[in-house]
Amino acid sequence: MDGAHPTARSLLSDIFGFDAFRPLQEEIVASVTRGEDVLAILPTGGGKSLCYQLPALLRPGLTVVISPLIALMRDQVRALREAGVAAAALTSGNTQDETDAVYAGLAQGSLKVLYMAPERLATGGTDRLLAQAGVTLLAVDEAHCVSQWGHDFRPDYLRIGALRRALDVPLAAFTATADSETRAEITARLFDGAAPCTFLGGFDRPNIHLAFAPKSKPREQILTFASARKDQSGIVYCGTRAKTETLAKALNDHGLQAAAYHAGMEPDTRREVERRFQTEDGLIVVATVAFGMGIDKPDIRWVAHADLPKSIEAYYQEVGRAGRDGEPAETLTLYGADDIRFRRMQIDESPSPPERRLADHGRLNALLGLAEAQDCRRRKLLAYFEDDEAACGNCDLCAAPPETFDGTEAVMKALSAILRTGESFGVGHLTDVLTGTRTEKVSARGHDRLPTFGVGQDIDRREWAAIFRQMMGHDLVRPDPERHGGLRMTQAARPILKGEQTISLRRDTITSGTRRSAPKALVSDEDAPLLSALKARRRALAEAQRAPAYVIFPDRTLIEMAEKRPATLDQMSHISGVGAKKLERYGQTFLEVINGDAAEVPDHPARRKLAGRAAGEVYDRLLAAQARLNRGADGTGKPMSCSASLLARIAALGPGAGEQLDRLLGDRLAERFGTAFAEILEDG
Repeated sequence: MDGAHPTARSLLSDIFGFDAFRPLQEEIVASVTRGEDVLAILPTGGGKSLCYQLPALLRPGLTVVISPLIALMRDQVRALREAGVAAAALTSGNTQDETDAVYAGLAQGSLKVLYMAPERLATGGTDRLLAQAGVTLLAVDEAHCVSQWGHDFRPDYLRIGALRRALDVPLAAFTATADSETRAEITARLFDGAAPCTFLGGFDRPNIHLAFAPKSKPREQILTFASARKDQSGIVYCGTRAKTETLAKALNDHGLQAAAYHAGMEPDTRREVERRFQTEDGLIVVATVAFGMGIDKPDIRWVAHADLPKSIEAYYQEVGRAGRDGEPAETLTLYGADDIRFRRMQIDESPSPPERRLADHGRLNALLGLAEAQDCRRRKLLAYFEDDEAACGNCDLCAAPPETFDGTEAVMKALSAILRTGESFGVGHLTDVLTGTRTEKVSARGHDRLPTFGVGQDIDRREWAAIFRQMMGHDLVRPDPERHGGLRMTQAARPILKGEQTISLRRDTITSGTRRSAPKALVSDEDAPLLSALKARRRALAEAQRAPAYVIFPDRTLIEMAEKRPATLDQMSHISGVGAKKLERYGQTFLEVINGDAAEVPDHPARRKLAGRAAGEVYDRLLAAQARLNRGADGTGKPMSCSASLLARIAALGPGAGEQLDRLLGDRLAERFGTAFAEILEDG
């Protein structure tokens, strides 16, 4: 670092050994060096770290880098030290000697770059320590972790804004992917709502080949894909921990080198897998999303998804871990009906507010749109990120365009069925209506009398399921979390419904990938959103009581509630597992989940205690008789009535209770109601 006034270009060459900047790097470095607040969105492999490391060397004082992964911090500190830069990391993984050395460096003012995990901000004295250390710049890596609704949310990232205010220094935030909503959240939480200088790099990774396939013997599909790339490093992402282990075993049995990785493993085991992946050639890591953020391995040649990712942002980040060296890389994403149901359930069961869950369904729709795309996937993916510069030729659809057909008439029929049933039902019920299937539910709601009943008989149920899936992919409909997954039309659907616009659909994803190989679902597609809502209510009650969920109700009870949909406490009492105490304690709250504002819950506790018993029905008949005789048989008398608790005691008397009835009523009430009440009691 000789020379009185090093420049960004001289340091780029002398310290980091690069001859030229990558796109946007030079402009970002200049802005950060000037002390401006910066938000930079650069694609994975776009050289984000250089954008804060160079300014750290060009500016006086200390730069603090907040990063979420200890392994990545250690790698970067090692690389900087080897380049002659005074760098250190303050993490929970430090030895006492390492921590003492960091404190000494801070006290002496000899450090230029200090890496710190966000969790460190929660410990007392961190603000004071940094204020005394002469910090002049804060850099935040993986800034999307500040988004509370993102798939990588870190609660401690919410403390960064307060640290910035306390130190009163400029802040530079970096991430590889952020849609406009996440960018707004970053601005609000890290920059107090004041817009930073924003650099939006191109999202295109032209060296990555994109491909999707409907599931059809998915394990064989993954084994075939991986075997064709033997001795190349790859990642297989799975939706569950258990699947990572079974699929890793299958790959090993198939003669490939594979290791499972998930958050439930011992930390030492996880670190060993990370070490092997960084150092061995050709290792396949079969992982949940716990693996990958901050994995700084440039030669990952392929990424496969054995299950559909959570969202289009998650997909972009996960496939973006391939080919960071710019060399060709490949991807394959499998998807099926069970994946989509699982992801919908995750959204429905999340504690997010309704509008956020609706937006999350929209994000999942965007990913389905990518899976069901009819032309270039790259163009569709980049359009989502508002990046329209896409010349592809490197995706499966550019290589082999799919067969399409005019789906306008079928989509219009489906939209009509959605509207005529009040936008309150899911795919299963709508398919029953369209195919003219007279189920108990269809008949009970009078939907067999709708004009749309049976208009889609020429299309079978499997094809209708695929048509609805493609409608979601086009974001024409979204499941409404407030209506237990009932499909609601979006504005985009209106021109089609009015006949102002046509729509083409893919034929191949209708005829393939619709066969189910997964175990039978707990409930039908139609009842799954309600089951999710019931589980969410159960979880909230269990957490409040610090009790296991099954103590409230076991799964089989919630399944029966979802299928039978009781409308009253009396009906609820007939659900297996709902005893008198639980009915009294939880019946009303679960009825509200099932029926919303329409829940028929008796106003008086005395009636609620009779729910599910014969006396409850007797009470209702006594109440009706009282209303009829309120002003006497001729309707001209003085109004009279019994209290709810008195009616409940009478309802419990049973037949042959003449004297007891008279005693409870007293002369005045007995004269008005005695005969009618006695008849009701005799009838039981």
